[in-house]
Amino acid sequence: MAVPVQPPPAVTVADDPAHRLDRQDEILTDAALAFLGALHERFTPRRDALLARRAERRAEIARTGTLDFLPETAAIRAGDWQVAPAPAALQDRRVEITGPTDRKMTVNALNSGARVWLADFEDASAPTWENVIGGQLNLRDAFARRIDFTGPGGKTYALRPDAELATVVVRPRGWHLDERHLRVGERAIPGALVDFGLYFFHNARHLVERGRGPYFYLPKTESHHEARLWNEVFVFAQEHLGLARGTVRATVLIETITAAFEMEEILYELREHAAGLNAGRWDYLFSIVKNFRDGGPRFVLPDRNAITMTAPFMRAYTELLVRTCHKRGAHAIGGMAAFIPSRRDAEANAVAFEKVRADKDREARDGYDGSWVAHPDLVPIAMASFDRVLGTRPHQKDRLREDVAVRAADLLAVDSLEARPTRAGLVNAVQVGIRYIEAWLRGLGAVAIFHLMEDAATAEISRSQLWQWINAGVVLEDGVPVTAALVRSVAADELAAIRAEAGEAAFAAGAWQRAHDLLLRVALDADYTDFLTLPAYELLD
Repeated sequence: MAVPVQPPPAVTVADDPAHRLDRQDEILTDAALAFLGALHERFTPRRDALLARRAERRAEIARTGTLDFLPETAAIRAGDWQVAPAPAALQDRRVEITGPTDRKMTVNALNSGARVWLADFEDASAPTWENVIGGQLNLRDAFARRIDFTGPGGKTYALRPDAELATVVVRPRGWHLDERHLRVGERAIPGALVDFGLYFFHNARHLVERGRGPYFYLPKTESHHEARLWNEVFVFAQEHLGLARGTVRATVLIETITAAFEMEEILYELREHAAGLNAGRWDYLFSIVKNFRDGGPRFVLPDRNAITMTAPFMRAYTELLVRTCHKRGAHAIGGMAAFIPSRRDAEANAVAFEKVRADKDREARDGYDGSWVAHPDLVPIAMASFDRVLGTRPHQKDRLREDVAVRAADLLAVDSLEARPTRAGLVNAVQVGIRYIEAWLRGLGAVAIFHLMEDAATAEISRSQLWQWINAGVVLEDGVPVTAALVRSVAADELAAIRAEAGEAAFAAGAWQRAHDLLLRVALDADYTDFLTLPAYELLD
């Protein structure tokens, strides 16, 4: 006797006329919602268990003060295996541009000349309903080549009709975030499943027919168990739509210190769907502070801008990533060039462009197969760096970097840095933190601040360093200890400066006071908040 197939649980959409989008029904079809319900029913309990496991691991780090490569997975690291070969659309990834999925960015990124566009629903996107659903609509419109945009000044942006557009790789939200507008019963669906599920359901088959596919970046991964869950999501989704296993390809951001100790295991869990690994920066440093925040002076980081990718512990991490990827046949993708060119300061541009060029030259020489930029003007600079090394080859995975041998102690050698926290660094952390959070609360996730494109990772490292310096009893170079009172004073001065600069009307129209208060809350509370975006989401309209 056949067992009846149970329908997926019903997904309800928040009925809020003030936030309803004109075209949201194109995305939130009955079939798409049923798919989300099936994903939620099958995978949310596992996601919840993995979040609990994160807390247990953090408690273990607090107890031991260290991390090491996992003894129980030594056979995987010693084994002879490779990830699946990259599809044609992901063979050459020498320059990738990143940014949110608003309409203007969608057009500019696809036209940029970069090989790949990281279409971001995560750190570069504040998860307003308009951004979540509007981003999905923009991607569908782009694939149908029916997208354009007219700016406030009347300038029109449209896809170049005959140009080869960048390959889209979507970054969904991390496992820790929920989407409160979509629920099963009283329970919100994880944002990761919403972003993945809607994009996959509406676009996967069409992309395959065009010779591309549903490709993803996986953020905030902390263990190979979390990679295993993503792999099971991919298998289920492909079966649901009748697509071949391996159609999905995923690149994992190694942006947590715990994931750095499990790179091979992460690739192994995703091996039929793996496309590579990426070396982040701010989130990686944020993760070090978060996990070793009670580790004493040994783990105190200096000013964030003083920590370059050539610092010994960062060098160990980036070289291990190349070694791991090429050993397993995967792409190694480098970090972000976040500079935003000025239309009025050619001299500042020249200095910044030279720094970008040096950074991308280093990555290409180290064996990376590609790298990130935040602005279209940086695409030619990064492209030239990789062209000089790659020539006509799509990648350099044949460079196995067998000279690299990284120990656990090398990844944890934060105390090898000579730089120390400074007053200027503290002021910058407050300035950037307030400015970014204010923009985020207004729905902007990618924000130009002091000529750099900043995202949520910037705010995370800024507020985390403030918390760490206070709780570690750091004394600045001028002999002043970092205290909650000092941070409050600097924040008050910054808020007053913003008010004077913006004027009373503009100040009142913004979210400046809420941003100031939230920064102080997450920087000064005795209990460290795991992610700034969790309390920030409660304040988001």
